Amino acid sequence: MALLVLASWLWLPQAWLLASGVQTIAQGRGLASLWPLAAGVALFGGLRAWCEAKGGQLASLQARDRLSAMRAAAVQALAASSPLDRERAASGQAASAMAEQAEAMVPWLSRYRSAQWRVRLVPWLLLAAVAWQSWVAALILLLAAPLIPLFMAIVGWRARAASEEQMVELGGMNAFLLDRLRGLSTLRALDAVDATARRLRSNAESLRVRSMRVLRIAFLSSAVLELFSALGVAMVAVYVGFHLLGPMDFGSWGHKLDLGQALFVLLLAPAFFEPLRELSAVWHDKAAGQAAEAALAQLGSGAQTLQGAGREEAGNGSSSPETATRGCALRLERLRIHAPGSSRIQTLPALELKPGEHLALCGPSGSGKSVLLAQIAGLLPTAESGRIFVDGKLLTGASAGSLRARMAWMGQRPHVFGGSMGMNLSLGRDRVSATQMVQAAERAGLGHIMLGRPGASLGEGGSGLSGGEVVRLALARLALSSEAGLLLVDEPTAHLDGATAAQVIQALLELARGRTLIVATHDEELAALMHRRLDLSEPMDIHPSACGLEERPA
Repeated sequence: MALLVLASWLWLPQAWLLASGVQTIAQGRGLASLWPLAAGVALFGGLRAWCEAKGGQLASLQARDRLSAMRAAAVQALAASSPLDRERAASGQAASAMAEQAEAMVPWLSRYRSAQWRVRLVPWLLLAAVAWQSWVAALILLLAAPLIPLFMAIVGWRARAASEEQMVELGGMNAFLLDRLRGLSTLRALDAVDATARRLRSNAESLRVRSMRVLRIAFLSSAVLELFSALGVAMVAVYVGFHLLGPMDFGSWGHKLDLGQALFVLLLAPAFFEPLRELSAVWHDKAAGQAAEAALAQLGSGAQTLQGAGREEAGNGSSSPETATRGCALRLERLRIHAPGSSRIQTLPALELKPGEHLALCGPSGSGKSVLLAQIAGLLPTAESGRIFVDGKLLTGASAGSLRARMAWMGQRPHVFGGSMGMNLSLGRDRVSATQMVQAAERAGLGHIMLGRPGASLGEGGSGLSGGEVVRLALARLALSSEAGLLLVDEPTAHLDGATAAQVIQALLELARGRTLIVATHDEELAALMHRRLDLSEPMDIHPSACGLEERPA
């Protein structure tokens, strides 16, 4: 910032040397007297260029560092929010805000602050230098200058509102497009591609209108700035011209300006408006940058925070062999829970599971099976009432990180990332070796894929894999969680044929041997193989007596 301000100040001696050179030529002196002036102009010009380049580079690096920190904070906020929260931003909107929209902050962060300091410091020095030669020229500049920021602020308020509307429209369209691309096969099957294309075309047209509105305001602001700056420079030029011709012999502190002094004033007049012109250019960068900053901040605002989010998690791969092989003891004491965004409440009786016991959660859809699993895993905020104990330790915000390391989760719709099978199994964990991945795939029934296509790339969302193979992939992830003593599995056999479901059940029971298992299911065959069964009734707000806990022999 200091280098950029210094670069603007260096124009003052450079302009003086230029004006002196012209005065020297007008007086008919030889070339020998011009060489020192020309060398000075070149020296100050090179120094100005270096200050501009170095200052711009440092400002850009600082802006990138701050943007990276803000992106990291946004990612942390998203990671800390509950995956079951209905208020979370859509994935397409979040990706657009962090990638495309966030880039609008770089011009604002790198240029706006330096432009502010230039406006505060540079014009006053130039005005003093002009006033030293002519108080009339200085008065003209002083009267013209306030009109520029006044009209720029008036136009800028509308520019910020238009930029925010454009950012919202852009994020919404990106979210819509990503969602429809994910469900393209369904849209084709239902012959809804044309309707989706029409809606996308309508959204694109709305975005075009809002973008043109932002550009229209930007051009209007630039026109206002150029108008007043041009009028100010023109009035100074008119005064200097008439002063040199003779009709106006006042305003120069009792003596008439010579050619060099008049040229010096004329060279400083455009430079006086240059900081204001730069501030006007970055004013729109500020509007777009603040809108992008608000979009980033909105990603984590209002979201339900996970228990233990942001805390250092203990036990990541550091469990002892004894801890890794034994199951967890689990005790629930009169839980009263509800999912984020829902007003329905789930009340549960006391429940205790011994290490290695298997429990089936049964009940109709909407009875709270998935919510209960998420609450035990700490994927929801702290329960309204009641307590959860894992291995005798109370699950709280402080302990959720270390306790979650002893759990493994398998949801209803396991996500498959675009990439290799190994990447989908390891999920970026460095401690997972290739041998462990092959063993886990074999235990889950995916050995033929690992051995037959070890480097094959899987499509985003599981394209290239059957429904049964996606479930087996999730089972292989469970097998790699050797430190997990509590397995939480949600509907592992849903949407599978009988033969595939039987294979998945067999693999799940093999993986759960010696570990505590809680599985939510509608599959009566799977429920019959569990040690115990907990039936949840239809209503979400229930009395403890409405839950039936049935003991089954091991």
